[in-house]
Amino acid sequence: MNSTGLFAATLLIGLGYSAVAMAEPVSMDRAEKLYDTYCAQCHGMSRNGKGINTVGLSVQPRDHTDTKAMSDLPDDQIRLVIEEGGLAVNKSILMPAWGEAMSAEEITAMVSYLRKVCKCGN
Repeated sequence: MNSTGLFAATLLIGLGYSAVAMAEPVSMDRAEKLYDTYCAQCHGMSRNGKGINTVGLSVQPRDHTDTKAMSDLPDDQIRLVIEEGGLAVNKSILMPAWGEAMSAEEITAMVSYLRKVCKCGN
Protein backbone atom coordinates (compact mmCIF):
# COMPACT_ATOMS: atom_id res chain seq x y z
CA MET A 1 0.00 0.00 0.00
CA ASN A 2 1.43 3.38 -0.94
CA SER A 3 1.54 6.34 1.47
CA THR A 4 -1.64 7.90 0.02
CA GLY A 5 -3.54 4.63 0.48
CA LEU A 6 -2.19 4.26 4.02
CA PHE A 7 -3.25 7.83 4.85
CA ALA A 8 -6.75 7.22 3.44
CA ALA A 9 -7.11 3.96 5.37
CA THR A 10 -5.93 5.63 8.57
CA LEU A 11 -8.36 8.51 8.04
CA LEU A 12 -11.29 6.14 7.45
CA ILE A 13 -10.43 4.12 10.54
CA GLY A 14 -10.18 7.33 12.55
CA LEU A 15 -13.50 8.58 11.24
CA GLY A 16 -15.11 5.24 12.01
CA TYR A 17 -13.76 5.34 15.54
CA SER A 18 -15.07 8.88 16.05
CA ALA A 19 -18.56 7.90 14.89
CA VAL A 20 -18.59 4.97 17.32
CA ALA A 21 -17.28 7.11 20.17
CA MET A 22 -19.93 9.77 19.53
CA ALA A 23 -22.71 7.18 19.75
CA GLU A 24 -21.76 6.19 23.30
CA PRO A 25 -24.17 7.22 26.06
CA VAL A 26 -23.55 10.55 27.75
CA SER A 27 -23.03 10.37 31.52
CA MET A 28 -25.31 11.98 34.10
CA ASP A 29 -22.34 14.16 35.14
CA ARG A 30 -22.09 15.45 31.58
CA ALA A 31 -25.86 16.05 31.44
CA GLU A 32 -25.68 17.98 34.71
CA LYS A 33 -22.90 20.18 33.28
CA LEU A 34 -24.96 20.76 30.14
CA TYR A 35 -27.90 21.79 32.32
CA ASP A 36 -25.68 24.20 34.24
CA THR A 37 -24.42 25.65 30.95
CA TYR A 38 -27.63 25.93 28.94
CA CYS A 39 -30.57 25.73 31.35
CA ALA A 40 -29.73 27.01 34.83
CA GLN A 41 -29.86 30.70 33.88
CA CYS A 42 -33.61 30.38 33.50
CA HIS A 43 -34.53 27.14 35.28
CA GLY A 44 -32.25 27.88 38.25
CA MET A 45 -29.32 26.21 39.94
CA SER A 46 -31.92 24.48 42.14
CA ARG A 47 -33.77 23.41 38.95
CA ASN A 48 -36.95 25.02 40.34
CA GLY A 49 -37.68 27.54 37.56
CA LYS A 50 -36.22 30.48 39.48
CA GLY A 51 -33.04 31.28 37.58
CA ILE A 52 -31.32 34.66 37.40
CA ASN A 53 -32.80 35.43 33.96
CA THR A 54 -36.44 35.12 35.07
CA VAL A 55 -36.93 38.64 36.40
CA GLY A 56 -39.59 40.31 34.30
CA LEU A 57 -40.46 37.26 32.22
CA SER A 58 -44.16 37.06 31.41
CA VAL A 59 -43.94 33.25 31.40
CA GLN A 60 -41.94 31.60 34.15
CA PRO A 61 -39.70 28.64 33.25
CA ARG A 62 -40.79 25.14 34.18
CA ASP A 63 -39.91 23.87 37.65
CA HIS A 64 -37.97 20.70 36.90
CA THR A 65 -38.22 19.60 40.54
CA ASP A 66 -42.04 19.42 40.34
CA THR A 67 -42.58 15.66 40.34
CA LYS A 68 -46.27 15.80 39.39
CA ALA A 69 -45.91 18.25 36.50
CA MET A 70 -42.79 16.57 35.12
CA SER A 71 -44.37 13.10 35.43
CA ASP A 72 -47.19 14.26 33.17
CA LEU A 73 -44.72 15.04 30.36
CA PRO A 74 -43.76 12.22 28.00
CA ASP A 75 -40.05 11.84 27.21
CA ASP A 76 -40.71 12.66 23.55
CA GLN A 77 -42.13 16.05 24.50
CA ILE A 78 -39.17 16.83 26.77
CA ARG A 79 -36.80 15.82 23.98
CA LEU A 80 -38.67 17.98 21.45
CA VAL A 81 -38.65 21.10 23.61
CA ILE A 82 -34.93 20.73 24.28
CA GLU A 83 -34.16 20.14 20.63
CA GLU A 84 -36.56 22.60 18.96
CA GLY A 85 -37.55 25.06 21.70
CA GLY A 86 -40.78 26.10 23.36
CA LEU A 87 -42.72 26.81 20.18
CA ALA A 88 -42.34 23.18 19.11
CA VAL A 89 -44.67 22.17 21.97
CA ASN A 90 -46.86 25.30 22.00
CA LYS A 91 -45.03 26.80 24.96
CA SER A 92 -43.00 29.96 25.46
CA ILE A 93 -41.01 31.40 22.58
CA LEU A 94 -38.42 32.31 25.20
CA MET A 95 -37.37 28.67 25.55
CA PRO A 96 -34.59 28.37 22.97
CA ALA A 97 -33.88 25.39 20.74
CA TRP A 98 -30.71 23.55 21.79
CA GLY A 99 -30.62 21.03 18.93
CA GLU A 100 -27.72 22.84 17.28
CA ALA A 101 -25.77 23.10 20.55
CA MET A 102 -26.33 19.57 21.86
CA SER A 103 -25.93 16.24 20.12
CA ALA A 104 -28.75 13.70 19.99
CA GLU A 105 -26.92 11.68 22.66
CA GLU A 106 -26.63 14.75 24.90
CA ILE A 107 -30.34 15.50 24.52
CA THR A 108 -31.17 11.89 25.40
CA ALA A 109 -28.98 12.22 28.50
CA MET A 110 -30.67 15.51 29.35
CA VAL A 111 -34.10 13.83 29.29
CA SER A 112 -32.78 11.15 31.68
CA TYR A 113 -31.18 13.82 33.85
CA LEU A 114 -34.47 15.74 34.09
CA ARG A 115 -36.21 12.52 35.15
CA LYS A 116 -33.60 12.21 37.89
CA VAL A 117 -34.08 15.84 38.97
CA CYS A 118 -37.85 15.50 39.25
CA LYS A 119 -37.59 12.09 40.92
CA CYS A 120 -40.20 10.85 38.48
CA GLY A 121 -38.24 8.10 36.71
CA ASN A 122 -38.63 6.97 33.14
